[in-house]
Amino acid sequence: MISDNIFLGERITDWHAPAYPKNLFFEGQHAVCAPLSSIQHADELFSAFQTDKNDIIWRYLPYGPFLDIDDFKNWLLTVENQADPYFFAIKNKAINQFCGMASFLRIKPQDGAIEVGHINFSPLLQNTIAATEAMFLMMQWVFETGYRRYEWKCNSLNKKSCHAAQRLGFSYEGIFRQATIVKGYNRDTAWFAMIDKEWMAIKAAFQQYLHDNNFNNHGQQKQSLRMLIRPLLFKTNLDN
Repeated sequence: MISDNIFLGERITDWHAPAYPKNLFFEGQHAVCAPLSSIQHADELFSAFQTDKNDIIWRYLPYGPFLDIDDFKNWLLTVENQADPYFFAIKNKAINQFCGMASFLRIKPQDGAIEVGHINFSPLLQNTIAATEAMFLMMQWVFETGYRRYEWKCNSLNKKSCHAAQRLGFSYEGIFRQATIVKGYNRDTAWFAMIDKEWMAIKAAFQQYLHDNNFNNHGQQKQSLRMLIRPLLFKTNLDN
């Protein structure tokens, strides 16, 4: 029996495990996140990924690049109906094309924890408001469904992913050294996360950023999401 004077952390009361992702479809002003389908999305996604002439988008992923559309479709067939990872195809409504993917994974409703990963944005989606909104739509479902923790993990050498995580509101939590082997190379994994206590402030920052008034007639932002998010990031004693 544990003595009452031993502190074990915050006691969790009046909380219930959230739902598992199933039959999800998100649509915003700029982006659509639809359950990945080899029949519906393969051609548009493969065409979009082909615009990356140097296969940079596949560099840190454990699969790809794919030789041809049939090779890509065969891979999609292996992942499209999985419960974990739960894959989305992402449409950029400005060009009316599915041109990226992302997923929920390592889904643990019993702990209220879920991760975003397998993020692969073609050049047609990179650096667009649709890309930002797609990430917002996914995290909005996570927290408003009742999850407590939303994680982002990436190769520590993937600086673009590390910077993207923090721009989107995921706080840096550390490096897991020699975590995995990917395509024959060691991977040290950088961990980032946001938690439910931070969500309302992060949501407000996204809503301010995504508002029409934050963009001029040429679609250029007036205030960056990074500057809105930066004060909200959790600071550890490892931060400079």
